[in-house]
Amino acid sequence: MKDFRTLIPLLGRGEAPETLQHVRTLPARAARFGQWPLWLSPEIVDAYEARGVQQPWIHQVQAAESAHAGQHTIISTGTASGKSLAYLMPALDAVIRGGLTPEGSRTAGRGEATVLYLSPTKALGADQLSSLSGLRLHGVRAASYDGDTPREERRWVREHANVVLTNPDMLHFGMLPNHVQWAGFLRRLRFVVIDEAHSYRGVFGSHVAVLLRRLRRVAAHYGAEPVFLAASATSADPEESFGRLIGDVATAVTEDGSERGERTVALWEPPLTDQRGENGALQRRSVVAETSDLLSHLVCAHVRTLAFIRSRRGAEAIATTAQRLVAEIDAGLPHRIAAYRSGYLPEERRQLENDLRSGELLGVASTSALELGIDVDGLDAVLVAGWPGTRASFFQQIGRAGRSGQDSLAAFVAADDPLDTYLVHHPEAVFDSGVEATVFDPENPYVLGPHLCAAASELPLRPEDLTLFGPGTAGQVEDLVERGWLRRRPAGWFWTHPQSAHEMVDLRSAGGGPVSVVDAETGTMLGTMDSPQTHYQAHTGAIYVHQGRTYLVELLDEQNHTVLVSRTQPEYYTQARDLTTVEVLQTTSEEQWGEIGVFFGDVKVTTQVVSFQRKALISNEILGEEPLELEPRELFTKAVWFTIPEPRLRHAGVDAESAPGSLHAAEHAAIGMLPLVASSDRWDIGGVSTALHADTGQPTIFVYDGHPGGAGFAERAHAMAPHWLRATRDAILACECQSGCPSCVQSPKCGNRNNPLDKAGAVRLLGEILHLVPAGRGRR
Repeated sequence: MKDFRTLIPLLGRGEAPETLQHVRTLPARAARFGQWPLWLSPEIVDAYEARGVQQPWIHQVQAAESAHAGQHTIISTGTASGKSLAYLMPALDAVIRGGLTPEGSRTAGRGEATVLYLSPTKALGADQLSSLSGLRLHGVRAASYDGDTPREERRWVREHANVVLTNPDMLHFGMLPNHVQWAGFLRRLRFVVIDEAHSYRGVFGSHVAVLLRRLRRVAAHYGAEPVFLAASATSADPEESFGRLIGDVATAVTEDGSERGERTVALWEPPLTDQRGENGALQRRSVVAETSDLLSHLVCAHVRTLAFIRSRRGAEAIATTAQRLVAEIDAGLPHRIAAYRSGYLPEERRQLENDLRSGELLGVASTSALELGIDVDGLDAVLVAGWPGTRASFFQQIGRAGRSGQDSLAAFVAADDPLDTYLVHHPEAVFDSGVEATVFDPENPYVLGPHLCAAASELPLRPEDLTLFGPGTAGQVEDLVERGWLRRRPAGWFWTHPQSAHEMVDLRSAGGGPVSVVDAETGTMLGTMDSPQTHYQAHTGAIYVHQGRTYLVELLDEQNHTVLVSRTQPEYYTQARDLTTVEVLQTTSEEQWGEIGVFFGDVKVTTQVVSFQRKALISNEILGEEPLELEPRELFTKAVWFTIPEPRLRHAGVDAESAPGSLHAAEHAAIGMLPLVASSDRWDIGGVSTALHADTGQPTIFVYDGHPGGAGFAERAHAMAPHWLRATRDAILACECQSGCPSCVQSPKCGNRNNPLDKAGAVRLLGEILHLVPAGRGRR
């Protein structure tokens, strides 16, 4: 597959389809090699040479040398650039040589060194274990320690493994609370490897940052000061981000010396249809239908293809639709297409991974679980259905094809979303801009407080420990004492409750723990879902999809954390509607752009899911709506907000009648465009607009983080406000619709059924705000 032109005939749409907006060829790159480090064990060199690695790439050597010298190091290079070899060279050498220090002496007579490997997914950990086992290195005893590890094997791992592969969840729930049982391993801990470090962003990244500080503290208790090594996709300022993640100074290696085949990337916009949606706007063909079509054509041509989409439901729908389409052409192909997503049972996940590796599967529709998942060679093409949230994720995903240096192709298929529309018409924003900063906040009080309780239950907190967790820790500790969670004694702060402190921490920010999805007829557990998702995806009457099979939600039992479902085959999907209000609690930052007020601070968001719509699978036509009676949920978080006095609205040509629709449309578009400047996606954030807000007394637009305590996204939006709002205005202007559509100002999350919306008024309003941006804030 040499270039994108070879894909055009496969699609059957002529030589220059209107859907193809841009094609960019990323040129091939020759490899730049280094020499095996002189300190590296010959056994390791022999093992890799036997696997065909005759020389390491230059960036692998640089990262290995840095870590071997005792520096916390992050290697931030492209997909398939051999990052694992970079961290395995120093880590495995330490294990084989028995824990020699960089100066050549043994580690205080403690015998062999140990290595802890952390990955965000079980699949990635399992893949790394398979790779390690294949090296057959004498003395290296590698083992997984995760939720799938049988209990009878866990004791052996604790007592005998010297390379343990786990994930943040198991480190939190399994290792640190039981650190006495892990004392031998922790005492000899030389390296901690953090794979796919760029995935630790938002609230999850905040949790992991505090978790790693707890690990450093417990390791120090046993006399160990491990070197932290990270592998990451390319990201902005990886040195600073990794340093903030581990709480210490770090070094970054960013110059990629790996070989890369030519990659042809297309920006693809689904066509407009004759269907009309809310407010009478013409609808584009859905990203699911368009991607299913592309996937089916590629599979029929025996092009091994991976299609990424953000939602579980979308992955299931793409796989199911593509199976139906290819069945019309070749009855022997549908079984070679499958979906892959989180929430599957372990045995289902392992079987899919094996089938993908072996080539049995020709087409896979996946959530980001496979972006970070397993190493698969031989893929020819990648389809990205909807913007994945960040440029780092996008290039990580398209890099899954052509991993052995062969040429490959990729297509970004735009969803009906302002950011997607903007990107397919502004290719420079995809290819010529730097990747985003990884945003997280380790001092989020909703994150830090529970972790301090967990830390105190592991080892009493001492005054000298507090600096490890950040400047605000002392205040947090005193607050926990006042609330009765911690008790102050002369030796420090103690956890004295009978309940487990570790249960207070929700690493994945699920808020209420996982909910089991159960087949009402058989009693079989189909999978799990995070609690906050249930009001939107598992309310009574919702459609739930699992492994291509559709189910109707019969009952949401929140008290028992259970969703009961039954089989069905509808021609529609469901979408929940909510009502949201925002209350200002505290203003942290305030500035004036002329008469425009720009604020950042703490807010309380009250949300209630009040109804759901049934929408046709292919056309997105609304088939009906039913009310729901669910309790409201409160969220204390961070927000950025803008106040626009009525005289400025009138000056912009926005009168009292059009103001609600103009504010509402600008809010929707701004939410859709926020991922352009922050490492978020639309579902991480929310917004509210009103022509008269009770707290500000003026027309106001709020955009807030959708996580307790904030996730850093709204703060980033405040910092980048001029660039963000300028791109928002440009995205609305670029859309070809007349009065507003999902590609510019309509939102799939809107609790007011996208009414009222005034597209033209939003453009005038944003233009007025941007006209008043102070020169020092990026006005142009």
